[in-house]
Amino acid sequence: MEELDAYSRTVSTVAAELTPRVAAVRFGRGSGSAVVVAPGELLTNAHVVGSSTRGRADFADGAQVPVRVAGSDPLSDLALLRADGSLPEPARLGDADALVVGQLVVAVGNPLGLAGSVTAGVVSALGRALPTRAGSAGRVVEDVIQTDAALNPGNSGGALADARGRVVGINTAVAGTGLGLAVPINATTRRIVETLRREGRVRRAYLGVVGAPAPVPGVVADRYGRRNGLRLAEVVTGSPADRAGLRRGDLVLDVGRKPVEDAQGIQRQLFGDAIGVPLPVTVLRNGAMVDVVAVPTEL
Repeated sequence: MEELDAYSRTVSTVAAELTPRVAAVRFGRGSGSAVVVAPGELLTNAHVVGSSTRGRADFADGAQVPVRVAGSDPLSDLALLRADGSLPEPARLGDADALVVGQLVVAVGNPLGLAGSVTAGVVSALGRALPTRAGSAGRVVEDVIQTDAALNPGNSGGALADARGRVVGINTAVAGTGLGLAVPINATTRRIVETLRREGRVRRAYLGVVGAPAPVPGVVADRYGRRNGLRLAEVVTGSPADRAGLRRGDLVLDVGRKPVEDAQGIQRQLFGDAIGVPLPVTVLRNGAMVDVVAVPTEL
């Protein structure tokens, strides 16, 4: 009974802290939730705002505040809103990279338009990938949080918080019965939010490769202390990678002098400041180490 009481106290404390800071938002025909993350600013999903530029945020206390889209990034499914009026104090942000499987999380949002709805569960998996698309450009949102806290339509853009009430994710999708996904709050997403705040969009560099994780052969693994790399399944014709001499079947070990074990290892380096800048790539090809230099273009 004491354990149940402690659990209930934790969830109710998080709910009391976050409910005033999570709004129901409406943009044309789209609706969802948004979290106050800075003075005058809210964070939500890009798919919630769609192509709209203005909307309204409704808070649990009945306050209604007009909002406008300061920036949207469909490839991370994040959008930053600015309020034309006063907002509650911002929620505290945490670090999703510190989460562990089995950890208690609390989701606060507005499913089906019901303001201030709270559900609780655990982190059921980490490191999930969420495919996203904007026009012809595709990307994978890395390190997505999977939770069994019940999520429903309208939760999108709401808060996923840890037991201390720190927002560690922005709820983004229902993956199936009992499975929800959240975009993590970590160094990468903080960088995206800051770019949206400053520029209104996120520029990304383009390399032109598609690959999958693959083991490094034993001798090379022992010599370089590297167990996994990224095996290239496709190099887009005419892309920066193609022009640099990368080939299908190459096993990528390093990009920008940093180890790469999966596609996310490359994506982390392909922000706007990488456009037009020489990027060294080390691959294993036919048992030999090959170094090339690619120059990413803008996606």
